[in-house]
Amino acid sequence: MSPDPLRAARLSRRTVLAGTAGALGALALPGVATAAPVDLSRAVVDSTMKRYTPATLGGWGYTRGLYLYGQYLVYRRTGEKAYLDYILAWYDRFVTESGISNGFTNLDAMRSGQMFPLLYTETGQAKYKTAADQLRHRFPSYPRTSDGGMFHATSKTGQLWADGVYMAQPFLALYGKTFGDPGYCYEEAAKNVSVYFDRLKEPAKGLLYHAYDEDGSEPWASGAGRHSKYHWARAIGWLGMTSIDLLEILPAGHPRRQRLVDVVKFLAAGYTRWQDRASGRWFQLVDRGGDKDNWLETSASAMYTFLLSRAVERGHVGQEYRPVAAKGYRGVLSQISTGSDGLTDIANISEGTNVGDTAYYYGRKRNTNDFHGLGAFLIMNEQLAF
Repeated sequence: MSPDPLRAARLSRRTVLAGTAGALGALALPGVATAAPVDLSRAVVDSTMKRYTPATLGGWGYTRGLYLYGQYLVYRRTGEKAYLDYILAWYDRFVTESGISNGFTNLDAMRSGQMFPLLYTETGQAKYKTAADQLRHRFPSYPRTSDGGMFHATSKTGQLWADGVYMAQPFLALYGKTFGDPGYCYEEAAKNVSVYFDRLKEPAKGLLYHAYDEDGSEPWASGAGRHSKYHWARAIGWLGMTSIDLLEILPAGHPRRQRLVDVVKFLAAGYTRWQDRASGRWFQLVDRGGDKDNWLETSASAMYTFLLSRAVERGHVGQEYRPVAAKGYRGVLSQISTGSDGLTDIANISEGTNVGDTAYYYGRKRNTNDFHGLGAFLIMNEQLAF
């Protein structure tokens, strides 16, 4: 029987040796001289909690929501109460007995709401349901394109950015499941993925464009398809993770379920085609690896690896994608190290990014411990490592 590449990658991750820095970019543990398994999810969470208190973690926004969702996954596995207490302390800066004061004028503002149903389930506190209800009730009046796609922001008339579906649709589906509102929530969430996908897909490459503008008035949307011109890695990753998250919730037989599976299959093939064979990671502009200023980006690589692994596990795609996921996992692990302060670092994470040209995408800061990457890493690692 041939070895299982995902199992091998998991074993490699679990047997990282202290003081070594081998092919996987091993995490060195200061002061430990013997072999010991390292829980990298715990290492990332513990390091982040040492760097920031809930009060200094940052304001309401999607990057913190993404990260704290990842920390929540670690809490669910480990039962470490301190992890949940930290999450609650951050959310309680914004959520009161009256819910949350937020106009939700853009999709980015909605991502952190993903935790409302989860925190209500964990604590039974009514204020989290109140906040969830407030966000749910924003959707019917939120502006849309003529085919039903939610604007990236109320100020960005007619614009669909691939990032946007992850900010809103997983919450909507989870709300429907948690609070008995599946009809509207499942249909609206899944429909938006389909609309975004149809407007942004590039079948010849198996990739997505970053953004679409319905009337083509944006300078970047001057072509026939009224979409932007480049395939930015993380934007594609957001839409892929959304498809997986919805498939975890929508029941078998839901009329939109197969379309989501088709999206996953499309992306899995594209990810495989454009994976960098040497590193296992993916480039900032996915299909332009030969450009001298292009660079391998960590958060998208974690997102792609997560999709591939979960898709194989659930049977959405075939076993031939297991080695691709394993290589991606090893590639992401190579970006992990220990700093001089003894805390865990994750490198080469793109800062927040708008729609631009090649120089703009290549010139984005390559951050260490950016929350885009910390959150994506935890989601990926909780899928592959345990």
